[in-house]
Amino acid sequence: MTVVAVVVTTLLAAGAVLALVRVVRGPSILDRMVATDVLLAVIVMAIAAEAAFSRDSTGLPVLAVLSILGFTGAVSVARFAIRRRTEETS
Repeated sequence: MTVVAVVVTTLLAAGAVLALVRVVRGPSILDRMVATDVLLAVIVMAIAAEAAFSRDSTGLPVLAVLSILGFTGAVSVARFAIRRRTEETS
């Protein structure tokens, strides 16, 4: 079980580092938003993995709130980008 925890932690950390690189270097706001969504998904997965390893369900409401915030943020940025793009083409 310890080996699995180390492997999961390593993979999640690698995903988080790569997402942070894309947030910093992203050429557009949409690239940065996708990277932020990926980073939020990695955080949710880390909390879920910790809850699974410790067999403690107190982190589940945090998972629900983070998921809702991620969805709302992605939809908001997408709507803003669509509005901005239609204004630029008109």
